[in-house]
Amino acid sequence: MKFNPITPEALEALSAIVGQEHVLLPAAADDMLRYTHDETEDLRYEPEVVLKPANAAEISRIMQYCNENYIPVTPRGAGTGLSGGALAVHKGVILSTERLNSIIEIDEHNLQATVEPGVITQVFQEAVIARGLYYPPDPSSRGSCFLGGNLSESSGGPRAVKYGVTKDYVLNVEVVLPTGEITWTGANVLKNATGYNLTQLMVGSEGTLGIITKIVFKLIPYPPQNLVMLVPFRSEEQACAAVSRIFMAGIVPSALEFMEREAIVWATRYLGLDLSLPEDIAAHLLIELDGNDMDLLFKDAERVYEVLETFDVGDILVADTEKQKNDLWLLRRNVAHAVKGNSIYKEEDTVVPRAELPKLLRGVKEIGAKYNFKSVCYGHAGDGNLHINIVKGDMSDEDWNDKLPEGIKEIFKLCVSLGGTISGEHGIGLVQRQYINIALNEVQLRLMRGIKDLFDPRGILNPGKIF
Repeated sequence: MKFNPITPEALEALSAIVGQEHVLLPAAADDMLRYTHDETEDLRYEPEVVLKPANAAEISRIMQYCNENYIPVTPRGAGTGLSGGALAVHKGVILSTERLNSIIEIDEHNLQATVEPGVITQVFQEAVIARGLYYPPDPSSRGSCFLGGNLSESSGGPRAVKYGVTKDYVLNVEVVLPTGEITWTGANVLKNATGYNLTQLMVGSEGTLGIITKIVFKLIPYPPQNLVMLVPFRSEEQACAAVSRIFMAGIVPSALEFMEREAIVWATRYLGLDLSLPEDIAAHLLIELDGNDMDLLFKDAERVYEVLETFDVGDILVADTEKQKNDLWLLRRNVAHAVKGNSIYKEEDTVVPRAELPKLLRGVKEIGAKYNFKSVCYGHAGDGNLHINIVKGDMSDEDWNDKLPEGIKEIFKLCVSLGGTISGEHGIGLVQRQYINIALNEVQLRLMRGIKDLFDPRGILNPGKIF
């Protein structure tokens, strides 16, 4: 696909839509810098212009103009993505949704909320909790990521194990198509068997089919009580094996997170926390139980203890205070930042049926030994979603650039052989597109490309992603 550059005439036309004060050009180096990257490794792509529209009408006019003139458009939320999905790899326009940041309505009677895509996830969560309601999806970047980006990636987070991921809470979406048309995808109801499910088609489409301008979310009652425990294991594989056993005992935790030893050591050091770790401890599970009755939670905790007694575990820490709980969660949410601060790295977002986690972890370490790379593993064990941070360490540039991709291929092939796939919540975006045929066959890819062509016949919206 050949795109046109932004001419002075095009810049004038686009600037007139949003107002000159909402336009950024490369000449504004400091302001432009943050739009050249996201949180994916160290990739940098500079757009020709950044536009910050205020509403769907302005976005519609931008898309209509760019579609008519073959100008590529890359939608962007907060830039917290981990697959390069918001990078302007073909230059053109970065279309930022940061000004669409209103919580339009919280409907307590129907347990719904209508929001714009630029609302920060944690801000939304706290707003609904104040009404006694709950929006559970909580990616690690929840303090800065946008709801629109969460929807585009179908983000998950620790509490997906009990409550599901973003897709499970989206009822309806207003979207601007690449042609400039504005439409809603569904209806604000819990049941809808009317035609194809366009709403769920938009969820996880990574900004390639349309630009989200409003979202209607389903909410649930807020569970006010929780119990958090940190469980040390003397074997990484036993920690993974314990995950499935907890569910088999009839317990569904609100979070069940795995951290191997180095993940917790690096995060502790990064945060400056005082957490001593015995030499014989190889991994930890962070387990949270929640509900309405603390007595019932203690009974569930006893059943978890019974399961854990069958494994080689150390002293279990049960958080006594809110501060202890917050510190444990702070530790888990900062593992990726700690790894990033230690070395150049690549993060792979693997997922398998949770009973296969021990095989996945063992296989990752064997592949690392084969290709001479070190990995720090952690993630949402209750979902079978293991984040593999591959650190460069003392690998040569040649091995990092030429041999490592073959190792990553082997990891992904292992995931697929175990019944899993190559991304659980980060998406394919730019960095995983070279591996997509490991997970998807030609029939699936043909159907997906056909959908893309139908929505975006000129291929201007977020080009260079997924396929």
